[in-house]
Amino acid sequence: MPPIMEDFGFFLSRTFASTHAKMPNWPYVPGTYFVSDPEAPVAVCTLGSVDLAPAIAADPPAGLCITGKVETENIGIEKIIKNVISNNAIRFLLCVGNEPPKHLTGATMVALFENGIDENNRISGSPGMRPVLPNTKTTEVEAFRRQIEPVLMVGCTNVAKIHDKIRELAARAPDPVAVKFAPPAGMVEAETVDHVIATGEDPQRIKLDKTGYFVINIKAGAILVEHYSYKEKLLRVIEGTDARSIYLTLVRNGWISKLDHAAYIGKELTKAELSMKHGFPFLQDGG
Repeated sequence: MPPIMEDFGFFLSRTFASTHAKMPNWPYVPGTYFVSDPEAPVAVCTLGSVDLAPAIAADPPAGLCITGKVETENIGIEKIIKNVISNNAIRFLLCVGNEPPKHLTGATMVALFENGIDENNRISGSPGMRPVLPNTKTTEVEAFRRQIEPVLMVGCTNVAKIHDKIRELAARAPDPVAVKFAPPAGMVEAETVDHVIATGEDPQRIKLDKTGYFVINIKAGAILVEHYSYKEKLLRVIEGTDARSIYLTLVRNGWISKLDHAAYIGKELTKAELSMKHGFPFLQDGG
């Protein structure tokens, strides 16, 4: 079965893509995943190696259930826990790829299996920056630890070797029981969280930023940002090669005073950076 990429964004959703006739609404928790066979026993986590996940899932071996990255030692691990315990077919978690610096999700996963979480929902013994699972119950963690055998190949990015390990694990998987897909307990709690529908701003009600406005251009491989007063006087020109350094410079110097203006400039600078990288024309929007 060819893999299907599930890219749900950050927040929980009630609508999910189906990849199998017998698979109702799984994975339940949003993220970027490649589902190969929802009834297979091996889940693969590529840690911080983002490009490795689609490579593994491109020609999936028998036994591969789902593949995805996990770059954070908190929310990322929570998503793994909840999606695994909501599918009892998964029996192995194979961790491959390179550790994300500072977050150290592979080492944190090891600590989770060895120690669980404490009374503050902190993963005991984790070397990560903030290994806390605020949206996960102790009962969910314990169910995860009982269900899964962790298999570590941290640092391995060789797709052929990873595929071989998946086949090996699948061959010694316990005899399958009836596969059940059940929303994790956290889904019920998530339904009580405010779900806000995004809306645009009426152009007639927009208040101008008192610090002035910006005109963005690209020249000779650089982004040039002209800062004007509302009397059309050019105040300064900011030059950079990436969106982040420019918008941080604008914010740090107090040249933007409104959040909506900052968001707009960030969007336009990102467009400009992408246009330089990929060669498409850049045209600054008016709003």
